[in-house]
Amino acid sequence: MRTELCDKLGIEFPIFAFTHCRDVVAAVSQAGGFGVLGAVGFSPEQLEIELKWIDEHVGDKPYGIDIVIPGKYEGMGELDPEKLEEQLRAAIPQQHREFVQKLLADKGVPELPPEDKHHELLGWTAATANPQVECALKHEKVKLIANALGTPPADVIEHIHEAGRLVAALCGRPHQALAHKKAGIDIIIAQGTEGGGHTGDIGSLVLWPEVIDAVAPTPVLAAGGIGTGRQIAAALGMGAQGVWTGSIWLTVEEAEAPPAQLESYMAATCNDTVRSRSWTGKPCRMLRNEWTEAWERDDAPEPLGMPLQGMVTMDAITRGHRYAKPAKDIQFNPVGQIVGQMNDIKPVREVIYALAEEYFETVERLQSLTPSE
Repeated sequence: MRTELCDKLGIEFPIFAFTHCRDVVAAVSQAGGFGVLGAVGFSPEQLEIELKWIDEHVGDKPYGIDIVIPGKYEGMGELDPEKLEEQLRAAIPQQHREFVQKLLADKGVPELPPEDKHHELLGWTAATANPQVECALKHEKVKLIANALGTPPADVIEHIHEAGRLVAALCGRPHQALAHKKAGIDIIIAQGTEGGGHTGDIGSLVLWPEVIDAVAPTPVLAAGGIGTGRQIAAALGMGAQGVWTGSIWLTVEEAEAPPAQLESYMAATCNDTVRSRSWTGKPCRMLRNEWTEAWERDDAPEPLGMPLQGMVTMDAITRGHRYAKPAKDIQFNPVGQIVGQMNDIKPVREVIYALAEEYFETVERLQSLTPSE
């Protein structure tokens, strides 16, 4: 399973694991994969605490972070987080806030204590991502910074490269991959529509080879609903240099998901997800529930663009995580279609080894189909 990226990053398996949980990042890297911490939702101060903890628990293994600087978003150009938040807050219609608060009130989800109130703008912009990049570059074990939406600004790419780190970026269409390559991105992540979170509408088996061919020799990671060794074998067989996974780490022992949220994932099938703009303003795959259905009603306001919609829903995300039981039916549950196979809670190391074992079995099966001379 070893590819050129394994040698470049010093990892055993080309399995990249996106997660918002620091414990999962450390466990994946310790098991031979490459953990990637999603930085959205962390202030620079909070991110520093998370990265310091990972440094102390990952040994001599590398890891990465994932930021979000969309190619287009409301308030582009303003790089002062405080000014941007004030500007964007003034642009949010009261109708949207009232709609969200009613959904929470109808389910009896408690308000947050006054001391736990936070900024609404904690991601989705260059103003909030740039300080996260600065924080990450202070940590030597951070070897990769990935951008989840669009090609990062040229100055961000240059700054990361000057620090001796690699830059990755996700895409859902071939022309986006070509834009990444032109900008000097080191690793392109082709994510099919089956994936969780922000994703396009092209299936993985169509997208992967088209992107791989279009950007060669730039290395490509295959993403989009990956949760088995057979899928890894298929991706590498098409020419990918590794896989980018996310959903399967939501239900490992090290994950910090509340029990009520875990129950939702464990009970779901591959038919239970939907791409919705209701949480972030951009199409995002998640479990369908009463929240997503409410935003599809005729009387619902149209979701705002990014990052406005995320500012409207930030309070709901936080309260849904804190009070998961009453919020169970309206919780933010981003996950890919692989959720139908996420039926067991296992430690990270066991998941990594199971992926590798099934990969090797698949390769052996394919080799057995080749006639011997």
